[in-house]
Amino acid sequence: MNDSNYDIAIIGGGPVGAALALALRDSNLKVCVLEARPAKTASADARALALSYGSRLLLERLGIWNKMQDVSAIRSIHISQKQSFGRVMLRAEEMNVPELGYVLPYPTLQDALTRALTLPSPAGGITSHLSACGLSGLASCFTRGAGGEGRTIYGAQVTELRSEADHAIIGYQLDGIEHTLQTHLAVVADGGKLLAEQHPPEFHDYDQSAVIAHVTCANPKSATAFERFTPQGPLALLPYKDGYEIVWTAPHQRAQAMLDWDDAQFLNELHQHFGDRVGEFLTVGTRSCFPLGLKKAPAQSPMPHVVLLGNAAQTMHPVAGQGFNLGLRDAWDLAQVILDAKPESLGTEPMLATYRSSRHLDREAGIRFTDSLVRLFSNDLPLISAARAASLTVLDCLPFAKRFVAKRMMFGANG
Repeated sequence: MNDSNYDIAIIGGGPVGAALALALRDSNLKVCVLEARPAKTASADARALALSYGSRLLLERLGIWNKMQDVSAIRSIHISQKQSFGRVMLRAEEMNVPELGYVLPYPTLQDALTRALTLPSPAGGITSHLSACGLSGLASCFTRGAGGEGRTIYGAQVTELRSEADHAIIGYQLDGIEHTLQTHLAVVADGGKLLAEQHPPEFHDYDQSAVIAHVTCANPKSATAFERFTPQGPLALLPYKDGYEIVWTAPHQRAQAMLDWDDAQFLNELHQHFGDRVGEFLTVGTRSCFPLGLKKAPAQSPMPHVVLLGNAAQTMHPVAGQGFNLGLRDAWDLAQVILDAKPESLGTEPMLATYRSSRHLDREAGIRFTDSLVRLFSNDLPLISAARAASLTVLDCLPFAKRFVAKRMMFGANG
């Protein structure tokens, strides 16, 4: 069944794909989002997100920042190395911003974006538009500016993506029925598994996994995040409500063993690993684990009229919390390129080249930054350890250098 022709079709309605759809909301474009999750199904992702101050500004422009609850601020970041004297303190007031970043559950952001996609734009009411679309509960429409239209199809399992001379074709299953649609530009924002076999990305396994959980402690530091480098990998404590969301990296086998520890052993091992800065660790919530690696798709589009976005374009180590923030900037910049393009140039190579050029510096710098941190700090070589400690101490004494690092973390290389 051939559903329709679209200007933009977004594969994946997660935060990055949904942010792109919202950024195009009031355009004259016909936009479709294909989301595998069934309608009215909350995200089951257990991770906490670390949003930069720059991401907050983008979410404010999308109109959803003030719609989110359960967000905790980060006003200072304490960076240290285990068994070393070196440390750096980054503070919001030194950067002339109210906060350096924020911590919130992944479902909080996902739900806010999903709700925003179902609300009418200022251009008109949603009820009559839904009726005109004739959609079941598996799909929803959202209004656009004059001449535009938006549609989110839930429960859509994408099975095919191919390119023709002047458009891309997407095949998907919905409620057991095969459908196809045509689009001037197909945006892959769901992780890129559909293209991985035909166009394999560059991949590096860090031989680490991350264990995540919520912990409470005896002496939490208000609005202070901790990034502690250890020979087995970084350990992050992100302030959230009454405690911290932790991201504890370790070799794969040890990380799996950490899931089997009872709570008392886990809390004791965490205290030994982190130190006394927040006092005794008191409780730990449900733990989960995922492997870490660097996945980088080629900068060149895998096929005409197709572009990769967010985790489909790059998946990074969680150190310094850069992955999602980079993906959100991907979505924002792509939206600006789309809005500036002439209708007949959507999805063409010149348009895609403009987007690649706009993202090249920020993407490459973000990947190199996180990859270098992992490679430099995940070892216990004595000479290198001493040099790292000295470098942290020097950095803490150079305000201009700290501002440079903090600005990159908040706004990326283009900020």
